[in-house]
Amino acid sequence: MSEKLYIGWAERDITPDMEKYKVGLYGQYYARIATGLHSRLKFSVCAMSSGAESFISGTVDVAGVPLAFTNLLKEEVAKRNAGIDTSRIFLNAIHTHSAPSINVAMNYKRSVGGSMWQQGEFAETISPAEYAELVLPIMADAIVEAWNTRKEGGIARAFDYARIGHCRRAAYTDGTAEMYGDTTRSDFVAMEAGEDSGVDMLFTLDKEGKKTGVILNVACPSQVMESTYVVSSDFAGATRELLKEDFGPEFHTLYWISPAGCQSPRDLVRHYATEPDFWHADGVAVLAKRLRDAVMRAELEPAEYTPELRSTVVKVSLPRRRASYTDYREAKAELARLEGIKPEAEAFEDFCAETHANEKLDGPGPYDSKLHHFVLIKNAKAVITRYEEQDDQPELHFDMNVIRLGDIAIANNPFELYLHYGQIIKARSHARQTFLIQLAVGADIHAGYLPSPEGEKLGGYGGLIINGQVGSAGGYKLADVTVESINALFD
Repeated sequence: MSEKLYIGWAERDITPDMEKYKVGLYGQYYARIATGLHSRLKFSVCAMSSGAESFISGTVDVAGVPLAFTNLLKEEVAKRNAGIDTSRIFLNAIHTHSAPSINVAMNYKRSVGGSMWQQGEFAETISPAEYAELVLPIMADAIVEAWNTRKEGGIARAFDYARIGHCRRAAYTDGTAEMYGDTTRSDFVAMEAGEDSGVDMLFTLDKEGKKTGVILNVACPSQVMESTYVVSSDFAGATRELLKEDFGPEFHTLYWISPAGCQSPRDLVRHYATEPDFWHADGVAVLAKRLRDAVMRAELEPAEYTPELRSTVVKVSLPRRRASYTDYREAKAELARLEGIKPEAEAFEDFCAETHANEKLDGPGPYDSKLHHFVLIKNAKAVITRYEEQDDQPELHFDMNVIRLGDIAIANNPFELYLHYGQIIKARSHARQTFLIQLAVGADIHAGYLPSPEGEKLGGYGGLIINGQVGSAGGYKLADVTVESINALFD
């Protein structure tokens, strides 16, 4: 017989003091410095235990949670409470592009994410190490609070629909694809992938059956505000605040992104003609309301107060996507050709100037072109680097948390994982409901995108070597490992 379930929640504000710090916003190829505050950044955490089994999950309002940061946080937690099994702690990001970076291992002497992070005014912004130093004790205290305040409770799963994510990669007759590509072109033939409007929900309840929190699993990053110049927790944060209005200020929310590496909040087929363009703040409120409405509509399954809880950590090794010798030679020739026309530093200046000019135009983004001369230089350099370094580290490694909680399964990964693999895992899972979390746990190499076979073949941003460490062969292995690990807890 399963034992009683104990649940604890905590929440902290992790917004940097904008009067004290200049805040750089991480996520684009060009530097952005915040000029204001749209919404505050939060860290929400839920701790569950039953008998000797436990897990602690925290959602962070940032773009990504690298392994180095997670390890530092676990060290801080262990200092505060040695009784917490830190191997059962995992973080995930909402993937807002409107927050500072917590990538404490970032090398400022290199170009990171395409941005020249040491250039000009951006060099004066709060660094990832400085931001981490501010938030690590705050987040560690929240985890300990969630653990120490666990009380008897229950869970109830639910499901509904909300129109949130759409495929963002347009495919053309020439065998190529582009992220946010022009779908009015005469050679446009299809969106590369489908979409998933399902919203998987897991409510937590107190002993009397009152709702104390919810976990939302949605196939879309919280990324309406990605090209703006304000700090924002985007629609995930806005949803969290709306649900507090409905259920009370002590109600908590975790936003878990289901595999959505090819998804965004924008409907490229309808050309923004029927709704906001979802590049500006008006779109945040619309998507938050859609999610809130789904939560309020959802019919809960019967509550479970003694669900079976089994928490495991699976060590995963995936082959890195390799560049062939032919790829290498072609990239070297292309780099020489490109730099002969215009060197990287000059191309970067042009790229930024073009982007800032586009920002002033009235209309939706993206404002930066992933076909710009500067970006093509970066793409070629990435192929060369991959070929020269791939034999030194042929695999990517990460620890995957796999959990059974009653008749649901939970599994995470560090990638911007294409929808393709999420559908495989969910369809083959033996759980009644499967929650998958991308941009979680962190890997020993920055994981990046993991494209579908179609995305890898068609190329374009999100499907290139520069965009991720693992290709579709590794994606299928990840799907198999995840399914096998989930089903081992149910069979």
